[in-house]
Amino acid sequence: MHSIITHVSQQLMERSQQLAVAESCTGGYLSKVCTDMPGSSQWFERAYITYSNQAKIDMLGVSAKTIAEFGAVSQETVTAMVEGVLRQCSAHWSIAISGVAGPGGGSLINPVGCVWFGWGQKSGVVTSQKQQFSGDRDHVRIQSVEFALLELERLIAV
Repeated sequence: MHSIITHVSQQLMERSQQLAVAESCTGGYLSKVCTDMPGSSQWFERAYITYSNQAKIDMLGVSAKTIAEFGAVSQETVTAMVEGVLRQCSAHWSIAISGVAGPGGGSLINPVGCVWFGWGQKSGVVTSQKQQFSGDRDHVRIQSVEFALLELERLIAV
């Protein structure tokens, strides 16, 4: 994962851009990976750990109606999380992650390992994607962070 975050940080610094994130199931792991990098304050703006539904509402302005209608693990919720982050800070890019890391908490719609991702740009472009990962709680979180960064790397390069 070190090579991915190194490349993402270089991409952001070359463009004088910053990243801010909103994490639910990863509980700060994405933020840790980013800030483990020396000099990350040049490109990492902030993080929101919005583990509970109420935190998503209070910190990011996600509508309680959105969560009630679609669930915390949904395209609609990660899109609202991304948009909330970008409204509240000066970062150019945002990543949002919400999923079911396990071992419990899964459902037919969102089984353990189901994770929704959102990526957004200050310009208003937001994309989202759902992934199904396997393994225990730690492996789901690690795979989630890696996937989020790989997609950000791709989006920045476009």
